[in-house]
Amino acid sequence: MANFASRSAQLRYFRRYLCSRALNRCSSTQPSSPLKFCNHFSSQSIMPLRPGIQTLMMHHRYLCSTAAKSDSGEGQKSDQSSDAGKAVRGGPVSWLSFLLLIFTGAGLVFYYDNEKKRHIEEINASSTAVKEGPSAGKAAIGGPFNLINDEGKNVTEKDFFGKWTLIYFGFTHCPDICPDELIKVADAVDKIKAKIGVDIVPVFISVDPERDTVEQVHEYVKEFHPNLIGLTGNPDEVRKAARAYRVYYMKTEEEGSDYLVDHSIMMYLMGPKMDFVKNFGKNNDVDSLANGIIEAMKKYKP
Repeated sequence: MANFASRSAQLRYFRRYLCSRALNRCSSTQPSSPLKFCNHFSSQSIMPLRPGIQTLMMHHRYLCSTAAKSDSGEGQKSDQSSDAGKAVRGGPVSWLSFLLLIFTGAGLVFYYDNEKKRHIEEINASSTAVKEGPSAGKAAIGGPFNLINDEGKNVTEKDFFGKWTLIYFGFTHCPDICPDELIKVADAVDKIKAKIGVDIVPVFISVDPERDTVEQVHEYVKEFHPNLIGLTGNPDEVRKAARAYRVYYMKTEEEGSDYLVDHSIMMYLMGPKMDFVKNFGKNNDVDSLANGIIEAMKKYKP
């Protein structure tokens, strides 16, 4: 009975102690950790504990450790949720980072725009600053030839030395292009004569030697200008002359003796030494042809 009474007294004491500690914990603004409570209880116990009390204390310590782990876990979760809330509220990019990104992009655009303008200015400056250097040679147009004029005489390029000549390649059976170009040649040489008083010798060279005989060429050239000289010859000599002046020609639509000749449409201004000066295409009218020849003659350097 004495043992039973002593054990009951210890249980009552332990119960009162637990209640008082629970009340203190609820009333405190910053509750103490369950581990502290457990340690405090163990350190403050002054009475000898019986086996039943020891078992109760072991359960109490287990509950305290579990509560401590739960509190620490909840604390970590609350910190993570707090951080996550801050990340969500603040966003992945701060205002400072956004402004830095804008200023950096604007700076890059400004830099590359200035570089582009500077590059264009350098190109323009270099193109305007180019000066005429030493002559790299003239175009390889022109050369020796041996043909027959519309009066039946053999002529070579040397017969035109000391004169300005304007040469056109064509054929007398040409339906429209050759007559139009020869009319421009005739009118242009007359305009040049009236403007600067220089005689330009117009020359017509046939690329159809099989049909363009001396008589045929003579009758043909006199229809355009009295000073127009017509040249023809055998096929080999005509081919050499055309090759020297880089002229293309070829028969097309051949039906017996009637055919056309496809050829280059170009006029060649030759200097007093029968050296090439300038060529003029079909796109020139009479005025542009005459003015172009006069300008080329002024710039001519033997």
